[in-house]
Amino acid sequence: MDFLTLIQVLDSTVRLATPLLLACLAGLFSERAGIFDIGLEGKMLMAAFFSAAVAATTGNVWLGLLAGIASSLVLSGLHGLASITFRGNQLISGVAINFLAAGMTVLIAQDWFQQGGRTPSLFSGGRFEPINLPFADALANVPVLGPIYSELLSGHSVLVYLAFLAVPATAWVLFGTRFGLRLRAVGENPAAVDTAGVSVVGLRYAAVMICGLLCGIAGAYLATALQAGFVKDMTAGRGFIALAALIFAKWRPWHALGACLLFGLLQAVALRFQNIEIGTFVIPVQMMDALPYILTVVILAGFVGKAVPPKAGGEPYVKER
Repeated sequence: MDFLTLIQVLDSTVRLATPLLLACLAGLFSERAGIFDIGLEGKMLMAAFFSAAVAATTGNVWLGLLAGIASSLVLSGLHGLASITFRGNQLISGVAINFLAAGMTVLIAQDWFQQGGRTPSLFSGGRFEPINLPFADALANVPVLGPIYSELLSGHSVLVYLAFLAVPATAWVLFGTRFGLRLRAVGENPAAVDTAGVSVVGLRYAAVMICGLLCGIAGAYLATALQAGFVKDMTAGRGFIALAALIFAKWRPWHALGACLLFGLLQAVALRFQNIEIGTFVIPVQMMDALPYILTVVILAGFVGKAVPPKAGGEPYVKER
């Protein structure tokens, strides 16, 4: 593999890791507050559809982004209502959101556009365009550093840079602010937080809404930046891969970045190299495509027992009277 090919693989890694990273950070906020959310997939899918549908209708990608975020927030509100207000089973609520999104997106898309459950292709104005960083073209011919800057760091959409900036922002919010301290405390010992006079319900709803915001951006990125429109089930299990990355990272933001880049690298390798020959043995393309999902199973089997989730995770809080 030459240097330019390596840069291209890493560039694809960054693009493919972005929705995983946003969804992983979304789950991080929710689960740190004690609300398990396996509905990341459904929220991303719903956001992908509405962002693409509104962008295709209006020709404005920013309105599409807002629509995607709004749809994801609605599903987050439903999850919060079921699991926080009515103290329902959080896992069942998440599964219901996934089924709801999978069915509704195709049904509404077919009713609106009559294109077999997909939206029209997005063109300029309806998609997020790549951003060229300053001096990217001028430095392109500089050995080593030029291609890294012009090909790897430059040329991504604004949502990619936003996703990577969200990592230090999340770390600061969770570990450097009073809000983050209370949020983490709600996930560990909600009774102590309640005794201190802080609303457990309010903090958990805030965490769920932040989760919805990030899932909305992730879904919008899929439909309006990574691809040019919505197709059925386009999230392709990314929400579950993000959950695996979250467990692998042990609910820590910087570790989540590394885990998502690892999954993104596997996807990039699968797309770049269809059949890999190792001596006389050829790894088929189907095996390469399955690598991210195989790693998901391996991580869940190997780390789920070693990674300790928040102690109050998955348990509804009942205030003592």
